[in-house]
Amino acid sequence: MDSVFSNVDRAPEDPILGVTVAYNNDPSPAKLNLGVGAYRTEVVSSAYFLSIFIEGKPLVLDVVRRAEQQLVNDPSRVKEYIPIAGLADFNKLSAKLILGADSFCPIYDHVLIGSPAIQESRVATIQCLSGTGSLRVGAEFLKKHYHQCVIFIPKPTWGNHPKVFNLAGLSVEYYRYYDPATRGLDFQGLLEDLGAAPSGAIVLLHACAHNPTGVDPTSEQWEKIRQLIRSKSLLPFFDSAYQGFASGSLDTDAHSVRTFVADGGECLIAQSYAKNMGLYGERVGALSIVCKSADVASKVESQVKLVVRPMYSSPPIHGASIVATILKSSDMYNDWTIELKGMADRIISMRQQLFEALQAKGTPGDWSHIIKQIGMFTFTGLNKEQVAFMTKEYHIYMTSDGRISMAGLSTKTVPHLVDAIHAAVTRVV
Repeated sequence: MDSVFSNVDRAPEDPILGVTVAYNNDPSPAKLNLGVGAYRTEVVSSAYFLSIFIEGKPLVLDVVRRAEQQLVNDPSRVKEYIPIAGLADFNKLSAKLILGADSFCPIYDHVLIGSPAIQESRVATIQCLSGTGSLRVGAEFLKKHYHQCVIFIPKPTWGNHPKVFNLAGLSVEYYRYYDPATRGLDFQGLLEDLGAAPSGAIVLLHACAHNPTGVDPTSEQWEKIRQLIRSKSLLPFFDSAYQGFASGSLDTDAHSVRTFVADGGECLIAQSYAKNMGLYGERVGALSIVCKSADVASKVESQVKLVVRPMYSSPPIHGASIVATILKSSDMYNDWTIELKGMADRIISMRQQLFEALQAKGTPGDWSHIIKQIGMFTFTGLNKEQVAFMTKEYHIYMTSDGRISMAGLSTKTVPHLVDAIHAAVTRVV
């Protein structure tokens, strides 16, 4: 009997997830997966749990384990629905994390005020399903309530970005971002394309650790971008997937966002705790919309909740509870920042080791972009044919555009990757 779905064609594999499928099917003991967008360990000893993590495996942060244990031991916790907007503590603390929190100054014995936007109640924050869900909810809100339906996104960008915005009903255009010749930022092209964008257009900006290139603007370049965006009345929409995970500093990685918020203008910010707390499967994120006034922010929040209600009704409780537990405890927060810096430092170390090993090998070309780029991913500059060669001959898996995850590397596997890159650039044009 024919199915009523017989006319449904098989969808193509997701290009990123397909890398992992191919890797899993490879029986070679020398195989290496550099396509995965998740942190992986070296051989690490954990003082808190006195356990050993095996190299190349997922890492659950000690502070996350502690927060979970605290939640499990709390008999007052129940499994009721939480509000459409999510956990209030989570939302409040997430906004402070990205926009800047109050801090106590012992020298002057008073509190230093954080973001004026928070102090003036101009921020509407909604708990969402990680970064992807935050982007989608924001896009759905903009489609319904904003006067422009075109969004400019960098070329290249994370593969899911155009799909998220298109399916929400926005029209996607691109602005130049990466320069293959320099393996750096095409800053002039970026300015020209945004300068030609229609007034009021939405602009997607990676807050830090641009995915997939690892290329970020300098502070001076960010300021010029801000001036251009404000002069054109463009609406910035930040994707903050790596706060603290790029440089090891939560404040440094939030600099771009805070620069835009400090000028009093409006913007949207999608946050994810997948990378910086390792909560990939918990799907924890937040959407913050910075408005001109508290009254506008209140109205915006009411309408964003109407986007969420028919989409998934209310968000899950567990992951957000973990985040809130960590952020509101000074001890846990401090421990988190230490573990977070450790992850960032390991990725930075892998960059340095790979760069030095390629130099020592005498591999043709300038590989300095590896240490100039930042964050989890590096755009190697390898072409599609070279990537295919490395997969076939060396069992090294990455996306066809030459993007590799630095978190997938270890001191032990760097020599194997260097051998493969050297062979690829010398034998495959």
